[in-house]
Order: sequence, then C-alpha cells, then structure tokens
Amino acid sequence: MNQQSRQLELIAQPRTVQGKQVRQLRQAGWVPGVMYGHGFEPVSLQFEERKLGRLLAHVSGSQLISVQVADQKEPEMALLRDVQRDVIKGTILHVDFYRVQMTERLTAEIPLAIIGESPVIRQHEGILLQGISAIEVECLPGDLVDEIAVDLSDLVEIGQGLYVRDLAIPSGIEVLTDMDEMIVRLVAMAEEEIVEEEALEAEEVEVITEAKEEEEEE
Repeated sequence: MNQQSRQLELIAQPRTVQGKQVRQLRQAGWVPGVMYGHGFEPVSLQFEERKLGRLLAHVSGSQLISVQVADQKEPEMALLRDVQRDVIKGTILHVDFYRVQMTERLTAEIPLAIIGESPVIRQHEGILLQGISAIEVECLPGDLVDEIAVDLSDLVEIGQGLYVRDLAIPSGIEVLTDMDEMIVRLVAMAEEEIVEEEALEAEEVEVITEAKEEEEEE
C-alpha cells in the first residue's frame, strides 16, 4: 500500500460561461468543470486544458487534489469524481471535483496495484484470471492511500486466488466491497479456455432469449 505520495495541485478560474458558450471556452484552451460537496454550494470553474490533462494522466479517484480557485485565499481539497471526454478525439469536455472536509468520512474507490510474479506463471504452467481492479472504501480523507498492493508471488499453485479479504488494509479504512470478491486467481490453460467458452455461451443464450422475447411481443 502507498500513502498519498505527493501533493497534487491544480489552479482553477471561476467560470461565468454556461450552456452553448462553453464551446468557445474549449476552443480557447479551457475545460469547464464544477466542484461540489456535502454542505458546499456547487461552484462552476474552468481549468487550463494542458495542466488539467497532465494531472489527469497521473491521478486516481482516491488521491486528494488541492484546487486553488483564483479568487480564494485558501485552496479546497477535493477528489476527482468524473471526467467526460470526446469519444472520437479523446479531448476533455468536462470535469467534476468533490470537495471534501478533512474531518468528515467519505466513500471512495482505491485502485489495486498488481506487484510481484507468481512462479506458476513464470514457468508457463498457468495463467491469471483477473477480477476487480479497485475496492470501495469509507474513511477520513487523510486516511486515503494512492493504491493497495496485490502480491502475485503469494500464488504458488493452480487454483489459488487472492480476494478482498486477503488485502492488507491500512488502519482507519473500512472496506465496503464484498470480502469474497475475487481479485486474481491462477488457472490452468485448459480451464481458461473453458471459462471463456462458458462466457461466450452465456452471451449467446442471452441474445437468443432477448430475440425470442422481442418476437413474442411483436
């Protein structure tokens, strides 16, 4: 696990442009956004596209960001909540930040970081099935961590897996995700093919069932 590794900072400007006019804002190199939170009046903001893009390339939903609004003396501590992008160009269209109070518990997702290597995979005796890639937690903002490690070197036999219950959770963090959720599991090559075939068959059955239901409705 990693504690918050470094202070992330972002400068924002108050935004008065709304509606269709935000297109001109984007053309000028700005990204519209909003910051909201419990007991906090939502504020319309705008961010320099380049600086925002650099930050988003390295931030997760569990990392605190110091957002300095131009007309305020003190920065606001916030979490990234949502990013909207152009589906074709990939450009940032809008961003949401959740303003936190350091004395108030919140819910967030902490990403899981895969580390180490299983000897079973190294010897080409099996492959890794992956489940969830993040867990939902509740804690004070100051107890958040960048990520939680999942060590594959603990997996030494086919059939072994790591589940949420196996994670080393830092003190102060309450896990909301089901403890029996699978993170990773070692399977033999043949078993992986069976799992994929079962998944495909299940999808085909679902499609056929939907088609029959549509015919009956008609």
